[in-house]
Amino acid sequence: MDYDPQELEARWRERWAEEGRYEADPAEAEAAAAADADPSDDADSDDPTFITVPYPYPSGGMHIGHARTYTVPDVYARYRRQQGDNVLFPIAWHVTGTPIIGAVERLKKGEEDQLSVLRDTYNVAEDTLEDLETPMGYARHFIEEHYKRGMKNLGLSIDWRREFTTNDDRYSKFITWQYETLRDRGLLEKGLHPVKYCTNEEQPVTTHDLLEGEEAEFQEYTLIRFGHGDTVVPMATLRPETVRGVTNAYIDPDADYVVADVDGEEWFVSAAAVEKLQLQGHEVVPERTVSGEHLVGERVTNPITGDEVLVLPADFVDADNATGVVMSVPAHSPDDYVALEEAKADDERMAEYGIDPAEVEAIEPIPILSIEGYGEIPAKTAVEEAGIESSTDPALEAATKELYNSEFHRGRLNDEYGEFAGEVVEDVRGRFRDAYRDEGAFGTMREFSEEVVCRCGGDVVVAEQDTWFLRYNDEAWKRKAHDVVSRMEAIPENTRGEYDHTIDWLNEWPCIRNYGLGTRLPWDDEFVIEPLSDSTIYMAYYTIAHRLDEIPPEDLDRAFFDALFYGPEAVDDPDERALELRSEWLYWYPVTYRFSANDLISNHLTFYLFHHAELFDSSQWPEGIVIMGMGLLEGEKMSSSKGHVVLPGKAIEEYGADTVRFFLLNSAEPWQDYDWRADQVASVKNQLERFWNRAQDVIDDPGPDKRPELATADRWLLSRLQRTVETVTEAMEGSETRTASQAAFYDFEEDLRWYRRRTDLSRPAARWTLREALETRLRLLAPFVPFLANDLHEQLTGTPAEDAPWPAVDDSLLDRGIEAAETQVERLVEDVQGIRQSLQNAEEDVPEADPDRIRVTVAADWKHDVFATVAELGADQGAVMGEVMQDPDLRERGNAVNDLVGELIEFARGREDAELATLAEIDEADAYERAAAFLGEEFDAEIVVQREGEDVEARKQAVPFRPAIELEAE
Repeated sequence: MDYDPQELEARWRERWAEEGRYEADPAEAEAAAAADADPSDDADSDDPTFITVPYPYPSGGMHIGHARTYTVPDVYARYRRQQGDNVLFPIAWHVTGTPIIGAVERLKKGEEDQLSVLRDTYNVAEDTLEDLETPMGYARHFIEEHYKRGMKNLGLSIDWRREFTTNDDRYSKFITWQYETLRDRGLLEKGLHPVKYCTNEEQPVTTHDLLEGEEAEFQEYTLIRFGHGDTVVPMATLRPETVRGVTNAYIDPDADYVVADVDGEEWFVSAAAVEKLQLQGHEVVPERTVSGEHLVGERVTNPITGDEVLVLPADFVDADNATGVVMSVPAHSPDDYVALEEAKADDERMAEYGIDPAEVEAIEPIPILSIEGYGEIPAKTAVEEAGIESSTDPALEAATKELYNSEFHRGRLNDEYGEFAGEVVEDVRGRFRDAYRDEGAFGTMREFSEEVVCRCGGDVVVAEQDTWFLRYNDEAWKRKAHDVVSRMEAIPENTRGEYDHTIDWLNEWPCIRNYGLGTRLPWDDEFVIEPLSDSTIYMAYYTIAHRLDEIPPEDLDRAFFDALFYGPEAVDDPDERALELRSEWLYWYPVTYRFSANDLISNHLTFYLFHHAELFDSSQWPEGIVIMGMGLLEGEKMSSSKGHVVLPGKAIEEYGADTVRFFLLNSAEPWQDYDWRADQVASVKNQLERFWNRAQDVIDDPGPDKRPELATADRWLLSRLQRTVETVTEAMEGSETRTASQAAFYDFEEDLRWYRRRTDLSRPAARWTLREALETRLRLLAPFVPFLANDLHEQLTGTPAEDAPWPAVDDSLLDRGIEAAETQVERLVEDVQGIRQSLQNAEEDVPEADPDRIRVTVAADWKHDVFATVAELGADQGAVMGEVMQDPDLRERGNAVNDLVGELIEFARGREDAELATLAEIDEADAYERAAAFLGEEFDAEIVVQREGEDVEARKQAVPFRPAIELEAE
């Protein structure tokens, strides 16, 4: 039977759907017991396994990166089923917020970029576009035609009965319960708070809504209120203590600026700053627009020193950042130092703006602090030591960051700072800023650490709004969240600290938006709960979603969910329907593993921990989180907007689902980044086809039903098979999908390659051994390539692999001695091949290159005795010598023993004690003698195995497990 993945996979998909194969329900008795149990009691959680992954946001189609996201947890779900667990793996659809609404609006406006993505990237037919002109019509198209179809084609073992969207009425009732509970516990407040604000949608957004700048942080700038006559020219800085070192200012002469009334004062700021200032609580009335050139060549007054400093033209000024006018501190900023030197050297440009070059030349850096390791002008020292010659030098940024950091931690302010003199910047910055802010010399403005763009394409700025926010800064709540982290399994373990770090820095989190899909804030329905805030405990909703259809939404009130999640004692008259649902929730909860992306630790995943910590008993807290890395496509970042994606449907059509799955799972561990490369994917398909064909050979001739007498090679392969089972099982327990798939497929294939070379495959025992190996491997591979593995296993045994138990290690088949001996035979083959190759490469013909006889001389018994001592005592040469020198015969050999001990310790270094102990027990000569027939056929030569002794001298000294090899020609 030829390998036809399309036919094979379609057949199994249909079969799984007809059987409802992956619909998971609790056993009645167990569910009833769960309902009656005290949630604080320890319960056996081995049987129910609950796996979740972030539900997709269908604002576009599913690409190969999404395919990996959902296939990794599927592998673990399938593995646990074979281990005998009752596994729930559900999925739903996250439509909350505005990205889908924004996509629809762009579609209705006929924006070419949006149409191009829909038509060219996601293959939306022209006559279908009209169906996408409502938010839920748009969402439904991508749910059904992309995500759901793609997931089914990939063979994901999902319980489809439990799917929902976050716009469903019943789900909104669940979220309403969540937020009413949090509000009543004092974890929601309303007040002014800095938020990310989309200037296009005119409402707050969160990380989930962003196209760029997901990692951007709020930065609080100090506005230094320089004066130009009666006009305030505010300049933003993150280092207010450097105000006494300002020598000049810079402005973009070609950018648009505005003279505006700001809180009753006349200000000069960039046009871009107007809206930002308005959104941050200032009353701003623009009076007239001017170019930046308006201020070039003018002097502005430093509010602290009274010095008048010159404003110079500069192309590097970003008028979109802060106020668009920047102060220059060349003594303490390498950037400013280099910029000033370049301005001094550009007389022509200065003259162009009516500035006397002599005035620029007269500007000198003003040092305002001292720091050990730098000269009087620290910026000059930094520039000169780095060899920086221009503002385009890549080293300039690093030098600036390094000096800023050094001055912050070690720089001491000079005497001109009065009460702050002599203090380290780190200790004084806040007090210095506050003192002058109170005097009215300083103000405040917030910006982001990097550019932020909304998914709708609009600019995102910092706004201060009267908003509802979650109090993640509550210390008691933080302690609970830390407790969850300490109890759960973090995979990989090095991510645990990231959760704790996020918990520590999280502050208030705005949890509402002005409009969008989703759940209205229960007590203030002008607002909608934002996407990262309505997706923290939906895992609990999965457990009951398929049983809510018969309950009207209006019945799902606070008391209903209180009874469901907190038990009958939580309400006066509990709804019996809620108590029935409670049994299923308690059966499945807690979540065994949540699989999610690394970049979600800083928001979604930590929110998930916070909310579970507060709303549920500790027995229902998450048990583990597995982190997943990012994907590349042919070495570059995937981008739907640029069409640089691979759709799963196309990949499956070309390669087959098993190939797609195996590549995604084997190319890297889940938490590592991976790279989809077409040539490598094609190679995987070829290897799976080769595997299929070899399996058909075994199925066609499986050998005897009962185990025959086994040869050494058979016993070796079966022992290697047990090692493979051990390796794969251990890896799967840690979600190490690459290690597991590598061992089950590629590594064992190497063992088979040696076995085929080593023995006569027509022997009944060999056919039986190959059948045993195939059956076990198919069970190990079933989570990775379920279509192929189930089909072949059914052909071989009559049942699919997923209906067979996960293989267990058969200790009776483990034989370290045989494995060690066979390893020595393999090494001997490699050594002989190496010697022959060297002789064949000689300039003159060497008869021994094609030997008639190969003489293998094994180390003398006394050398093996010394090895046994090394194996027992380890790499302590003194201890080994002390032991062996107690033997009179060895003591007589003097330096020969000392040299041998050194060699053997090097051989033993890095090897496990168990391997060394096994080697010490095997008869090396016997291993070669038993393989003599094979070796003779391999090299077409007579094999002579002899033991080194007084009457047997090889031309090269033999060492244990490194025999002397001589090639002889007649």
